Amino acid sequence: MNKILVVLLSLASVTCQMKGTKMFGYDESADAKYLWLEEIDGTKALEFAVSENKKTIEHLQKNSRYSQLQADIRKIILNKEKLTNVSLRKGLLYNYWQDDKNPKGLLRRTTIASYQTAKPQWEVLFDLDALAKKENENWVWQRSQDLMPNRDRTIIALSRGGKDAGVRREYDWVKKDFVKEGFNLPESKSGISWIDQDHVFVGTDFGPNTLTTSGYPRQVRIWKRGEDYRKAKIVFESPLTDMAAYGFTFFDNGKNWMFIRRNKDFYHSESFYVDNEHKLTRIPVPDSVHLEGFYNGFVILEAQKDFGNFKPGTVLSLPLQAILEKGEKAISDLAVIFAPNDKVFVEDISSSDSDFFLTVADNILRQVQRVTFDPEKGWVQKVVTPAEEGSYFLESLDDSSHKATLLKTDFLTPPTQILLDEKGSLLKLKSAPASFQTSDLQYTRQEARSADGTMIPYWIVSKKALKKDGKNPTVLYGYGGFLVSMSPSYRGIMGKAWLEKGGVYVLSHLRGGGEFGPKWHESVLKENRPKVFEDFIAIAEDLIQQKITSPEHLGIWGGSNGGLLVGATMAKRPDLFNAVICEVPLLDMLRYHKLLAGASWMAEYGNPEDPKMRDVILQYSPFQKIQPGIKYPEIFVMTSTKDDRVHPGHARKMVAKMKDQGHPVFYFENTDGGHGRTSNPESEVLWHTMQWTYFWEKLGGK
Repeated sequence: MNKILVVLLSLASVTCQMKGTKMFGYDESADAKYLWLEEIDGTKALEFAVSENKKTIEHLQKNSRYSQLQADIRKIILNKEKLTNVSLRKGLLYNYWQDDKNPKGLLRRTTIASYQTAKPQWEVLFDLDALAKKENENWVWQRSQDLMPNRDRTIIALSRGGKDAGVRREYDWVKKDFVKEGFNLPESKSGISWIDQDHVFVGTDFGPNTLTTSGYPRQVRIWKRGEDYRKAKIVFESPLTDMAAYGFTFFDNGKNWMFIRRNKDFYHSESFYVDNEHKLTRIPVPDSVHLEGFYNGFVILEAQKDFGNFKPGTVLSLPLQAILEKGEKAISDLAVIFAPNDKVFVEDISSSDSDFFLTVADNILRQVQRVTFDPEKGWVQKVVTPAEEGSYFLESLDDSSHKATLLKTDFLTPPTQILLDEKGSLLKLKSAPASFQTSDLQYTRQEARSADGTMIPYWIVSKKALKKDGKNPTVLYGYGGFLVSMSPSYRGIMGKAWLEKGGVYVLSHLRGGGEFGPKWHESVLKENRPKVFEDFIAIAEDLIQQKITSPEHLGIWGGSNGGLLVGATMAKRPDLFNAVICEVPLLDMLRYHKLLAGASWMAEYGNPEDPKMRDVILQYSPFQKIQPGIKYPEIFVMTSTKDDRVHPGHARKMVAKMKDQGHPVFYFENTDGGHGRTSNPESEVLWHTMQWTYFWEKLGGK
C-alpha cells in the first residue's frame, strides 16, 4: 500500500511540474529553462562553457600574482624528482609517469636498488603518448590489471579525455604489445577480472537492459578467449535498480578464487563464491556486512552496522570451507580480526598470496598493521609503522614475497616511500623533494561544537607567528560523505602557492566521512544531511571567533560531494565567506538521481521523488536555494565536459542561474579530465594557478 502511495505521489509531482504548479513548496518548471545545459556536448552548452572560460581566464591572468603562481606551480608539477605512486610486483617497482615530454604518460618499471638511486634506470613498458598519436585518440590512462601469478599479461583500461567509461585491451608485458584477438572491450563503464589465462569475468553494456539505472553493469558473465563477449555465459544478473554487479578474483594459496558481488547500493551488498562449475554459494551474512578480501582460505568481511555482538567497523573472518559445508549455519564460525573503538577504525583492507594488512585510523592518523593467523591464538595484529606524528598508507603488496611499500606523510614533511621487507624491517626508498619552506610553519588540531553538540575535529596549518587579528587569508577544505576520510597530507602546490606566502589552510573532518567509522558516516545520511553543513559552519564560526580570520578573509573549498558541501553552505550562510571554490559539484539535488551515475547515490542523499526526502533536500539543494537580492560570495565553479560521474550540467546550470539573478560568478570547464579534473600536466598547471590566484584575489588583496 505504501509503495503504491509513493508511486502515485511521484506521478502527481511530475504532473504538477509539467503544469507549472508548485509541489512541496518549490516550482521546478521555473528552472526548466536551464535544462539545455544538461546536453553534455550540445552546441549551445559548449558555447556557454567556452565563453565563460574566456572571461574567467582573462580576468585571473590580469592579477599581479598570476604569473609567479603559474611559474611556481609548473615547477612543482614538472619536477623530474617528484614522487609518484609505485606498485611492487614480483620484486620490481612500477609507476605511471607524466612530464612535459610525456604528458599522457609512460608505464615503466625498475629494480628496488635502482629506484633508490638519484637517477633510476627505467624500462618503459607502455607509451600512451605514442599510442594516442598513432590512433589519433585523446587517451587517458586509467589502470592495468595483471594476470596472476605470472603477471605476463595485463588488461589495460584507457578512457577518452578522462571519463570513467573506458575501453579494455589485453596487453603482453613481455612482447610490449597488445594481444591480437585478446580480451578487448569497447567503451563502457565495464568491469573485467582475470579468472585464468583463457577466461575472465566481464560486466559491460551488452545491449538493452544490461546496465543498471545507475549506468553500471548488472550482468556478470564468464568470457572465454576467442568468443564474442556478447555471447559469454551469464552467471549472475541483478535487478535494474541495483547499483551494479561485478565478478572478481582473489589470488590466494597459488590460485585465483572467484566471487561475485551484487551492490544493491553504496552500503548494502551480497556476495557469492563461485566454484569451478560456476555454481554460486551466497556468503551467509546480512547485506550490511561486506566482502573485503580473501586470505589463507578465509573470507574477510567488514560490518557496516550492528551485527549480533559485532559493532560497526568490526573486521571478521569466515572459513570458505565452513560456508560450503554448512551454508547459512556457517555464521557460527565467524571470528573477529579487528574490533574498533570510539577512535580507532579500519580504513583499508589489503591481502595478497603472502600477506594480510590493515590500514587503521587511530584518532584520524593512520598506521599499518600486519595480520597473521595462528591456529591456537587466532588472528594477531602487529603494528609495522612507528608511533609518531603523521599518517602511513599501504601503497602496494608483492604477491611473490613478504614485501610491501608504504607511504608516510604529514602536512609539512615531503612524503617518503618505505619498503617493508620480509623480516618486517622498514627501509627508506625515496622522499619527495621539498616544494615549499616549512621552517616557520606549524599545524595544530582543534575542535568545533556543531549545532547538535557534536565535536568536529579540524587542523589548522599556518605560520608559527600567526596573528589572531581576523585578517589572515584562510581556506577551509571539506568533503563529508561516502565514508571517505580526510587525512593530513603534504600538498606541495598549496604549500608553495598559499602557506609559504602567509595563507592559512584548514582541513575539516566532518560527519559523513569515515574518520570515526560507519556511525560517523551514517549519522548524516538522507534526512540528516543538513548536519554536515552545520558541522562546516561550526568550524567557520570557530575560526572567526578565535580571530584567526574573518568573513572578509575566509574561503571554502570542496569537490564532488564536497562541491555540494560548499555550495549548500554558501547558500545557507553567505555572510560567513568571501570566496568559494566548487569543483565537479553536485548542485541540483532534485535531479541528481536522473543524471549519469546519480541514481547510485540515493543511499547517501535519499530519493528526491520521495515527498519527505524532497522537503529535506529543498532545505539545502544549492541550485534551488539561491535567490536574487542576496549577497553571495563571488563563487568559482569548476568542472569538466568529460565528467561522466557527476554531470557537468550541475555546474553549468548553477552558474547560468546565478548570472541571471545578477550574482557575480567565475566559471571554468575543462574539456578533458573527467571527474579527476585534469588529465595532463599543462591542464593541471592552469587549474591550480586559477584556483590560487582566485583565493588570493578574494581573500588576500590584489
